[in-house]
Order: sequence, then C-alpha cells, then structure tokens
Amino acid sequence: MLSQFDYIKPLVLDDALTFLAEHEQTYILAGGTDLIIMLNKNMIDAKYILDIKYIPDLDVFKFTEGEGLEIGANVTVNELAECDVVQTKYKALCEAASVLATEQLRNRATLVGNICNASPGADLPPSLLIYDATVKIASVKGERIVPLREFFTGVKKTQLNKDEIVVSVFLPDPGKKDDSIYLRQTRLRGHDLSTVGVACRLKGDGKVAIAINAVAITPLLLSDLSNQLNAKGLSEESILWASEEIKKHIKPITDVRASKEYRLHMAGILLKRCLAQLTGKEV
Repeated sequence: MLSQFDYIKPLVLDDALTFLAEHEQTYILAGGTDLIIMLNKNMIDAKYILDIKYIPDLDVFKFTEGEGLEIGANVTVNELAECDVVQTKYKALCEAASVLATEQLRNRATLVGNICNASPGADLPPSLLIYDATVKIASVKGERIVPLREFFTGVKKTQLNKDEIVVSVFLPDPGKKDDSIYLRQTRLRGHDLSTVGVACRLKGDGKVAIAINAVAITPLLLSDLSNQLNAKGLSEESILWASEEIKKHIKPITDVRASKEYRLHMAGILLKRCLAQLTGKEV
C-alpha cells in the first residue's frame, strides 16, 4: 500500500531545513522522477513529503565569468541541455543532459536529484566530475562544501545526512580553449541507464581529465589514469595505451544490462573515441 504521508510546501529554505531537522522519515520532492517510483513500489515508508520546488533560493542558475556556474536544486535537466553557457563551456554536461531518459522526464528531473539518487550508471556525474564540481549542502547547523568526487559513498549512497539538503552544484569556469565530450553505450535509446558512459575533458593547457560511470559502485574520476596519460602526452600511441590501461582502473560487474567483460571492452572503446574526437587524431 502507498505510504500515507503529509505534504509540506515550504516557501523559504530555512523553513525547509527546520522541518527536516525536526521530522524523521521526511523525503524531499524536487523533480520527483525517482521519488514517485519508490513510493509507488513501496520501497520507502514516508511520513512527510517536503516539496522544495517553491523555494526561490534553489532556483539559482547563474554563470559568472572567471568564477563558474552555479546550478540550483530546482534546475531541470532540460534547462541544462538548452542553456547557451552549458552548450559552449561545459559541452560534456550538455551532451549528458541531452541523452538522459526522455524529453518528458528531462522536463521534471533535476541535476541535483540525479546526483542525490547516486546511481552508479547515472549519466550526469561523469561530466560533472571532469569539471571538479562541488556540492553545497545546507542544514540548520550551516553550510558545507563537498567535492563531488567525495560525495558518492556507494550504490545509492552519498555523504548527505538526513537533516541536509543539497542547495546547488558549482562548476568552476573552465576558461578558454577548453573542450569536453560525453559518450555512452546503452541497451536502448532513450529511457535507459548507461551500460558504460565516459566523459573526457581537454583543458586549455592540453591536459585531460577522464571520468566514467557504471563500472564501479560509484561514478569515478579517473585521476591516476588521467595523470599517467598527461605525463605521456597526447598521441595516437598514448590514446591506444589509455584505451587498454583504463581496464585496470575500473571494477565492473555483470548485471541485467551488460556483462563485466562487455563493460571492460566498451570502456576502452568509448575512451578511445572521446580522445580521438577531442584531439582530432586518427586511432
């Protein structure tokens, strides 16, 4: 039977944080694309649903030159995909947003909800990780900033405490001559999680950053692999090396979407494609 819950609609952030601190079994509603499914399938027992969509502080979606882009908890995935700044400065994020689920779901789903759901196969985290994204978290005790690479702690698990709300995600300004790409492999077009998804960034200084999903218990920023590749320099040979080396940095499993072996193979293929497109090299 569906949970019997009270619906709460605060209009200011402080009221939402106070309610969350004082009431257990409270679940936050923003886009609701994951929450409604969990309610319908009796996966959670909610006493209160806290609707944050009407809190203006969570609507922030602002880019400041030389500083970066702040994306509030209420910003939808389609707003990201259609934003000129995201399309020009954070291309991998735009590409990931554009392929997430379906048009209808993207009109409801939020970036913050996507990271809080903490699915290992979620599309958005790799493209955020390569831009050194940080997460602003608030409670009645104050605010704290957590690097996204430390935010995920396991399958469907994050650092977020029960009395906390993610206010926004921040991406530093990448500057000029920065490019990125996100490529994924799925079983189906449209509404399907990645079997593997790779995001690569080529920075203005010629260094690369690599992140990946669906090959471990959390999305991964592959810092060691990126550093090794940067030390070698970008060439046809080093790209081919990286496409094999990546298999040593991930721990995929076999599940209903793909086998472990297929994920290992596709991780190398997608990384090679990403790097080839970013560098213009033929490999």
